[in-house]
Amino acid sequence: MAQATQEFGDWPLKRLMTEVCGSGHKSADDLTRAQATEAFERILGGEPDPTTLGAFWLANRWKRNTAEELGAYVDVMCERVEYAEPDADPVDCGANYDGKGRTAIFGVAAGAVAAAAGTPVVVHSGDRVPTQKQDAYKHVLDELGVHTELTPSDSADMVDETGFGFYYQPAFNPAIDDLFERRDMVGVRSFVNTVETLANPAGASVHLGSFYHLAFAKKVVDTFVESEFHDLDRVLMFQGMEGYDDVRPGYTKVAEWDAAGGDADDEDGSESASFTDFEIETAEYGMDLEEEDLAVDDVAADSAKITEEVLSGERDGAFADAVAVNAALRIYAGEDADSIEDGLEVAREAIDDGSAAAVLDDLREF
Repeated sequence: MAQATQEFGDWPLKRLMTEVCGSGHKSADDLTRAQATEAFERILGGEPDPTTLGAFWLANRWKRNTAEELGAYVDVMCERVEYAEPDADPVDCGANYDGKGRTAIFGVAAGAVAAAAGTPVVVHSGDRVPTQKQDAYKHVLDELGVHTELTPSDSADMVDETGFGFYYQPAFNPAIDDLFERRDMVGVRSFVNTVETLANPAGASVHLGSFYHLAFAKKVVDTFVESEFHDLDRVLMFQGMEGYDDVRPGYTKVAEWDAAGGDADDEDGSESASFTDFEIETAEYGMDLEEEDLAVDDVAADSAKITEEVLSGERDGAFADAVAVNAALRIYAGEDADSIEDGLEVAREAIDDGSAAAVLDDLREF
């Protein structure tokens, strides 16, 4: 332990537990940026014993992480990420690691539609998220016959050649992938579940995410601001179905942040960033249905089938409407449409004229 302390600094996880964050959710203190940085460096370096690591993750969960802590964790992770930036500047869709267990996954179809409409899209995930172990993007793409276990540079080429790119976590973020077994043994989510979604392996300037509660969207934005690695221009987040980046039917919230989009100027004369939220009724955009209408038996296989049928124009109704609305949000996030309504119009055109199906063909050939 003495050697590890000398290598990493003065804050082994056991000391952080006893002196800072381990006294319970009401009395625990937050970590400083330096403490959080050292803690995650130790974790990714394999230094803590499993018991101490599990206790540390649980203590962070109980007390709830600050944006400063999360920003430090993100930066430590990003130092170990293998980035591969395409020539295009895509919308980064990162909030899909947990997967789905009840309803269809629309992100592949929605991403293909957005790409066909001129908005490049990047998605990233691994094989399974610890504890949840449900189906995510990779499993739908595998069912469709699209190669997923790509190097980061191949993923970047996929974006430029097709407009849609999949980045495989074990390839671009091996340090986080190496934590799989320990995370699985803890049995509950930790801050790692949050920071892994913010890796942004394509170096995109726009992040699209989802949330259960609006406060989490604000914390994600604040985390990006606190991060010394990321320099995003725009974040769009919405209440996702099953915690995924598919917008849920009915009344939902959308949060929007622009780095230089405020109405008021800062004291130095520069334009301040803006964080706003607004409400939408998906029925107003043609998605007039309930979550139960989107349920499937086999998430990966059925989602792949729905993707192919919607993109080819062979299927309309609830699933086609859900794909179009989700594509519209991606197009709007990328600022290739002035409103969700405008995004929906070009999304439907991309399906009707066959260009969305052509993107899927290109993905299969890649």
